[in-house]
Amino acid sequence: MERQKEADLTGKVAIVTGASRGIGKRSAIYLARRGVKVVVTARTVDNSQSHLPGTIGQTVSEIEALGGEAVAVGADLSKVEDLENIAATAFDRFGGVDILLNNAAVTVGYNWSTPFLEMPREDWLHHYAVNVHAPFTLMQLTVPSMVSRGGGRIVTVTTGSAEAHRLLEEPHPGGDVAYYHGDETGGIPAPGAAMNIPALWSPAYFSSKRALDRMCNVLAPQLAPKNVFLMNVMPGWVATESSEANHDLGDRADAKMVTMDVPARVLAYFAACEDPIEYTGRVFFAQRELAELGLETDD
Repeated sequence: MERQKEADLTGKVAIVTGASRGIGKRSAIYLARRGVKVVVTARTVDNSQSHLPGTIGQTVSEIEALGGEAVAVGADLSKVEDLENIAATAFDRFGGVDILLNNAAVTVGYNWSTPFLEMPREDWLHHYAVNVHAPFTLMQLTVPSMVSRGGGRIVTVTTGSAEAHRLLEEPHPGGDVAYYHGDETGGIPAPGAAMNIPALWSPAYFSSKRALDRMCNVLAPQLAPKNVFLMNVMPGWVATESSEANHDLGDRADAKMVTMDVPARVLAYFAACEDPIEYTGRVFFAQRELAELGLETDD
C-alpha cells in the first residue's frame, strides 16, 4: 500500500462502541483530536459496573478537555433498543453520522473460554449478538445518514485469531504442537492441538469475529457505490487495561504487547484516507500497516 493523504475530519460525526476504555477509548480520542464529534458508547456508565478503570463519562471528559465535542450513551449492544438509541442520539445531538467504529466485543465472562461442549447456547448467541449482529444493525441504522451526507466509513476492530487459512505447518517455538503460519499471535493451531493455547481459548469469540470479517467483506461491494467504505483492523496483542489485568495469558505471557496508540492511529487513518476504494472490504494488521505506511502515533 502507498500512504494516502488524510482528509480534514473537522465537523464529522463518529459513533465509537466499547469506548469506556481500551482501543475504543483511545480511538475516540484520536478522532476527537482531528475535529470529529464523537458518540461514546459502552456498558460502563459508572465505576461500580466493572473491576477495570474507565467509564464512558470519563472518555467524554477527556475529549472535552482537549476542546472536542462528545456525548456518552450507555448501551448493551445485545439489545436492539439500545442500538437504536445510540443512532438516535447521534442524529439528535450532531445531525447525523459519518464514521462508525465497531470496537465493542464480548471478551470477558465465565464462558468466554468454555470448551464447545460445555458452552451454554445463550452464551454462544450473546457473542454473536454483540460481535456480529450489533455492527450489522448499527450499519443499517447509520448508512442512510452517511449516504445523505456524501458518504462514510465503517471501521471495525477484529482479531488475528479469526484467521482460518490452512497454511504450511511448523512446530510452535514453545513446544511440540503443530501450528499453521499466518497470524500475529504465533500461528493457527493445527487439528489436534491442545486447548491450553490462546488461539483456541474462545470458540465463540474467534468464530464470530471471522463472521464479522466476512460480513464486511461481502457488504463492501454493495456500499461502495454509495460512497461508504468498510475496513477491518486486527489490532494485535495490545496493552489494554483488560489484557494487562489478565494473569492467565498462557503462551502469550512473554509476548511483547503494542500500545493502544498503534491500532488507534491506524483506525484514524482509515477514517480519514482520501481514496478508501483501495481498502474497502479488506482486513488489515495494525502494527504492519503502521510501519509500512509510515504513520506516526499521536502520543
